[in-house]
Amino acid sequence: MRSKHFLHAEQAPLDWHAPGLVAGVDEAGRGPLAGPVVAAAVILDERRPIAGLADSKRLTPKRRAALFDEICDKALCCAIAQASVEEIDAHNILQATLLAMRRAVDGLRLAPALVLVDGNRLPRLPMRAEAVVGGDARVAAISAASILAKVHRDRWCEAVHAQWPQYGFATHKGYGTAAHLAALQAHGPCEHHRRSFAPVAHVLARAQSAASCP
Repeated sequence: MRSKHFLHAEQAPLDWHAPGLVAGVDEAGRGPLAGPVVAAAVILDERRPIAGLADSKRLTPKRRAALFDEICDKALCCAIAQASVEEIDAHNILQATLLAMRRAVDGLRLAPALVLVDGNRLPRLPMRAEAVVGGDARVAAISAASILAKVHRDRWCEAVHAQWPQYGFATHKGYGTAAHLAALQAHGPCEHHRRSFAPVAHVLARAQSAASCP
């Protein structure tokens, strides 16, 4: 039996699905050197289809923003959650990502019978869950979740840019670009940088070493 929840069912059949609501879950922000990791969970309404759902990385910012509003309007329910920089540094990025995913599912006003999660790792959830590699391009609800998470995090970066313009968050969105690394070297990390990530830790260690020299 092939699942109707997949955009291309012939590529990704599932043997069985429990009856009930299906939520898609995805994250944004695992790789950047700064900011929270954001996760979203979405239960789509089959009576109100949304055209053009796809992996958020394949969409333009303008298209993502339009779909963000449409998903929020048409989905049965959706939720966005995050794990903080402090939680990332304390638990590592994988555990923080799973924590954000669990919070997103917990935030849904309707309880899904099945949760489909992009990738190959699952958060601990009280309902059945399945990991779907490449799910953000294959499962409509995961595509929707990827768009919500990406747009939410990008907007966070734009807001932080207003406070810390010297780092260029609005442009690189926290990723370790040459410009971001140069800004780290010039200004040191700000409160939003992940101290456990190697480029940030290196800058901190070098500053500490310089301060300890007589």
